Amino acid sequence: MESVKHIDLNCDMGELPEAIADGTQEALLRSITSVNIACGGHAGDEQTMKTTIEQAVRWKVAIGAHPGYADRANFGRLELKLSPSEIAASVFEQVRALAAVAEGCGARIGHVKPHGALYNQAVRNRELTEAIADGVGRWRRDVVLVGLAGSLMLEVFKSAGFAVAAEAFADRRYEPDGTLRSRKFDDALIRNPEEAAWQALGIAEQGAVIASDGSEVAVDAQTLCIHGDTPGAPEIAATVARTLREAGVTLGAVFQG
Repeated sequence: MESVKHIDLNCDMGELPEAIADGTQEALLRSITSVNIACGGHAGDEQTMKTTIEQAVRWKVAIGAHPGYADRANFGRLELKLSPSEIAASVFEQVRALAAVAEGCGARIGHVKPHGALYNQAVRNRELTEAIADGVGRWRRDVVLVGLAGSLMLEVFKSAGFAVAAEAFADRRYEPDGTLRSRKFDDALIRNPEEAAWQALGIAEQGAVIASDGSEVAVDAQTLCIHGDTPGAPEIAATVARTLREAGVTLGAVFQG
């Protein structure tokens, strides 16, 4: 695969009030090009949404919604058995809530990326993915939907009439089938900044990652994620951004608000 010359670096934010208070979010925003903001499901409230949007506007970072299961006790990382109509309704309410706050800040949402278990289930579950698209579509259709590179999420979102962006992860390990390694494993998260940067560069230049069994997995992505709640996330983001730029990769949002 030819080397990628342009890639987006995204980060999940607005999930931890302490990350806003201690300057972690501001530090992250120096390195990334788009932000996915928790909108009241797994985390977030009107104040965290407002503050995060204002910070993103200040740093000229593209703004997106990050809806998840409304299960704060488990941070949206536990699979829930909800009907498609319940999922669609929840996604709609969450993105609409963030959109209302964004409008008050003079900003606009350009993309939507599901969170946690909702995202991971959608990788394999067509009906659930259709429900996500339905929920977003009740609000707007001129937004980009983000899904795991190589997964049926992208196919389903396209079929529903949305523009899509294929996502890969700088700070998560992969399984041989191209899915993310479950967080139940201690090595699921990449905490070392240099290792995350090496993985990001492999995705950008070779379109591949090394899976948990040592095999090479093809990953064709337009946007790379760094989780804002990972310990040391600002250093990881800075190292990834610097490494990509030094290799000649241009960082910039692929989302139009």
